[in-house]
Amino acid sequence: MQLILISGQSGSGKSIALRALEDSGFYCVDNLPATMLSEAMALYQDYGFEHIGISVDVRSSPSLGALPHEMRKLREQGVDVRLLFLEAQDDTLVKRFSETRRRHPLAGNGLLTINECILAEKDMLASIQELGARFDTTDLVPNSLRSWVKDLVSADSSRLTLVLQSFGFKHGVPLDLDFAFDVRCLPNPYYVPELRPLTGCDQPVIDYFQQEPAVAEMTEDIHRIIARWLPCFSQESRSYLTVAIGCTGGQHRSVYIAEQLAQRFSDQQVIIRHRQLQHAE
Repeated sequence: MQLILISGQSGSGKSIALRALEDSGFYCVDNLPATMLSEAMALYQDYGFEHIGISVDVRSSPSLGALPHEMRKLREQGVDVRLLFLEAQDDTLVKRFSETRRRHPLAGNGLLTINECILAEKDMLASIQELGARFDTTDLVPNSLRSWVKDLVSADSSRLTLVLQSFGFKHGVPLDLDFAFDVRCLPNPYYVPELRPLTGCDQPVIDYFQQEPAVAEMTEDIHRIIARWLPCFSQESRSYLTVAIGCTGGQHRSVYIAEQLAQRFSDQQVIIRHRQLQHAE
């Protein structure tokens, strides 16, 4: 059996992620206390369900502390358990609650402001956010979140997945990263008029970078660092390692280098994310 747990901050897109699982053929349950996971999985097994998606969050806060133990117990029983943890920048969460006019689950009788609720929720979730793959949904449109969830779910859980993510510094540094590399020192196609509207995936931009020795050197240096330490992370039984490559706008340099690194790690299980390009999809 396969169990995908969805958790994270309120307003970060957990409902969208759960629906993405449902669209992929998962039987999904929203807001199940962690202490009921083993009992629920035994029941689903009797019903013949093989792929289950369950959200566990602060709406069932008294049971959150039991989540690590429940995950270990299910794994010992042979269940493929993975946790997807969604989060976003505070100002983005405030804006989302303001736009939807929904109450935060911790608002209670209204004594706490949205900002106070967000801070309290962070504290409550701190012990579980490192249990699985983290998703920073700050600049993510729903279609991209759905796509990213499906990519991770389809990955082989017995192997470490290398996530290569491009981003633009002017849009903020992603929350969901293990390593970050700054490539803003490299030549920028943005200042070449005919290349400005293109991306690091387009052939004219690729040709431009291939003529720049510094770009090849930077790419090789980053590859060498990741390749050197990747086995250590694999030995720690890590499921995911996220490497973020950042340039100014997240359109040319970071995209190109992320794609080049993916080619160099072709023998590894790789997922590529282009954070800023998803707005054009």
